[in-house]
Amino acid sequence: MAAQPTGFIAFVKKYAKFLINRYRRLHLFGKLLIWLVALFYVLFGVFIIVVTPARIAQYLYDKTRILAQTSWGWFALGAAIVVISFPPLIGHTTLVSLCGFAYGMKGFFIGATGSLIGAAVVFVVLRYLFSERLRAWSSQNAKWQALESVVKAKGLPLIILIRISPFPPWVYSNSLFASIEPVKLWQFVVATLFIFPKIALHTFIGSKIAALSDGDQRGHMDTRTKVLNGVFIAGGILVALFTSWTVYNSVQSHIRHMEGFPPEVDELAAEAVEDYDEEAPLLSPPAGGR
Repeated sequence: MAAQPTGFIAFVKKYAKFLINRYRRLHLFGKLLIWLVALFYVLFGVFIIVVTPARIAQYLYDKTRILAQTSWGWFALGAAIVVISFPPLIGHTTLVSLCGFAYGMKGFFIGATGSLIGAAVVFVVLRYLFSERLRAWSSQNAKWQALESVVKAKGLPLIILIRISPFPPWVYSNSLFASIEPVKLWQFVVATLFIFPKIALHTFIGSKIAALSDGDQRGHMDTRTKVLNGVFIAGGILVALFTSWTVYNSVQSHIRHMEGFPPEVDELAAEAVEDYDEEAPLLSPPAGGR
């Protein structure tokens, strides 16, 4: 077995490989959409430079204040988190940070509740709509059989470890667990509780960005307070990146060195988690439809 790359570079390479593979599998219109989105972000960057970040931040802050003051604002954010929990949608981290931006640390309860409900709904819907496809997939896939065997043997502790790993990303992690037949709904819900510290961190970052976005609040801050808020934001982002890298490597190392299984089974199980994306197994077209 070839030695597996470790460290932050390997972590970055894994995400790059994931994105490249997704792009290559897209049809022409899908690739065109990606380029249009890229063009949008380039134009948006130019827009930010011309209008200035301060004016844009103030505008966003004013709009989120209006949202926070409405009686349904919290419900709208929570419902949005539930919706984007379904693959292939994205934006979980952004919406959780927006909860902090709009509500401060109270937004944690919105982000955590929406995430928990969204994950559970995705699990139930995918599991029961695609149960036959799941069995057909797992019966022909050695990696999946290895993953199911180690999860069944190790139970909740291993499920928690995989759940807190940053890879696969949020929506595909929901699909991943729905795809592993030995995982029960209650185990998935309990494991999801362990991502709450990450949700709290992103809520905190959002709340600090909001404090610097409002010109009135910023005007009443002395230089030391502004610097501290900037340090908190940068520190929060660095903590999120470092913990993601650490957890990812720890989970992969743990799966590859579990006792009670042949090394080849451990390796196949680790690869099943690493190579998982929206194409397998629940969301891919049936074999006859290709």
